[in-house]
Amino acid sequence: MKKIHIIGAGGVGMSALATLLVNQGHVVTGSDRTRGTINLKRLEELGVKIFPDDSSAIHEGLDEVIYSTAVEDGHPDMVAAEKLRIPTKHRAAALSETLRDKKLIAVAGTCGKSSVTALLGHILDYLSFDPVCVNGAGVVGWQGAVKFGNGEYAVAEVDESDRSLVAFSPYAAIITNSSADHYSKAEMDEVFDSFISKVSGPVLDARNEHYDAVDYISQNESLAVRMAVMLGCDEHKAKQALLSFKGVERRLEKYSANVYDDYAHNPEKLRAMIAVLKKRHNGGLCVIWRPHGYGPLKKMMEQLATMFSQSLTSYDKLVLLPVYDAGGTADRSVRSEDLAALLPQELAKCVSSHEEAFKFVQSSLENFSCIVTAGARDHELPALAKRIAELKGEEI
Repeated sequence: MKKIHIIGAGGVGMSALATLLVNQGHVVTGSDRTRGTINLKRLEELGVKIFPDDSSAIHEGLDEVIYSTAVEDGHPDMVAAEKLRIPTKHRAAALSETLRDKKLIAVAGTCGKSSVTALLGHILDYLSFDPVCVNGAGVVGWQGAVKFGNGEYAVAEVDESDRSLVAFSPYAAIITNSSADHYSKAEMDEVFDSFISKVSGPVLDARNEHYDAVDYISQNESLAVRMAVMLGCDEHKAKQALLSFKGVERRLEKYSANVYDDYAHNPEKLRAMIAVLKKRHNGGLCVIWRPHGYGPLKKMMEQLATMFSQSLTSYDKLVLLPVYDAGGTADRSVRSEDLAALLPQELAKCVSSHEEAFKFVQSSLENFSCIVTAGARDHELPALAKRIAELKGEEI
């Protein structure tokens, strides 16, 4: 048993790791800039004490402090740990170590990896493989983003955004796709090539498989089934398992007949989200989107403008919330208004808050056949979707 502290415990990936470590018998504490999020509440229910990120949680006697790439240089917890000579470890290395006794099936890719991880974990569980699963998003019926199991396999989503996926040496691997996001496509492919070179078992590399945006959901299901078959599952039974899959949180999560919430945060994911919703609903679409960071918005500005211009029509509306600010030393010179300026004037509307977005929808509800809140990191977006669903009394 170790005494372990996790910085940024409210993040999906960090809270999932914390949940796994608690289940393995370790004493875990966490810190975060925010309080009261669903991930932190889940950890507190497990007995994890949550501290502010001001070094108050760091003390002699801790065996390890775990951090992610999002933790900046000079973070108080990291400074205090260094002063006390407490070992520090990156999340990817910690997760890899935690799963070292399992045959790891690692799921990577620019888009769809959370859905594929959840689908594959569900199929293997349905077929009595009893895997441990660690996802990058909460899954309905799991302990947040974690499913405990005692079988020989583990299924985990691994992250390309900081290249930390190369910390894993999995038994099997899936690459869902590759596109420019955190890096150029060429850089992404180099990372994925390095990753799969370390895989000892079956590899399902779908980077060269082409499909339309509306086919993302069926593509994800196909990848999960195909890997299950590669692991020895019966194909018919694997497909049958999909019928009982209850879904991934914030992946076109439905709040009413025509209100959704989604994690989409880059051009590829947003294009797919819009295409699927337009296929499901006739009429105007209202997209309430929040950029998840200043750097990503600046880097993807032109691609986002092109995508929104091509995907949305004069009947639709893009409501832009302010850029999500996680604090720290980010360059705040770019704003949502800069994106709006590249779009047709009648298409985009900038608002200053969730409340202003809600009031806009409230005043123009009859103009839209479908409304979706979207964006990464902001835990208030699902709450906004819930409020909008309640406007017509159609909450599910």
